[in-house]
Amino acid sequence: MGNSLSPDIQVKDGVTVVLLGPGYEKLSEHLMDHLREVLLRCCEEANPPRVVIDLSHTTFFGSSFIEILVQFWKRISERDGGDFAICGLTANCAEVLHITQLDSLWNVFPSQSEAIAALAGGK
Repeated sequence: MGNSLSPDIQVKDGVTVVLLGPGYEKLSEHLMDHLREVLLRCCEEANPPRVVIDLSHTTFFGSSFIEILVQFWKRISERDGGDFAICGLTANCAEVLHITQLDSLWNVFPSQSEAIAALAGGK
């Protein structure tokens, strides 16, 4: 795994998994440009275009991160067969997605293995 500010990116069962490590516990503004770049590059490079974003270490995010997720979702959805899921949400982060009703729009799973299984099944 890289340093705490480099997401761990792996491919498991044909699904690209982006694990935001402990350095992403609180997604503050100074992390947003780097995170946007990493996620959008991942969106372009994932082949097949199925991506899981694992937020197990993240306890807080705000509107800037939601904006990045929306951009990511739009781009991955434009790719043929493109899909993504979020997993490992803490109670606070899950509440943010629920309040914004994004949890009804996006695939949200408790664990990485469940998210991978759901997207891998979409071959």
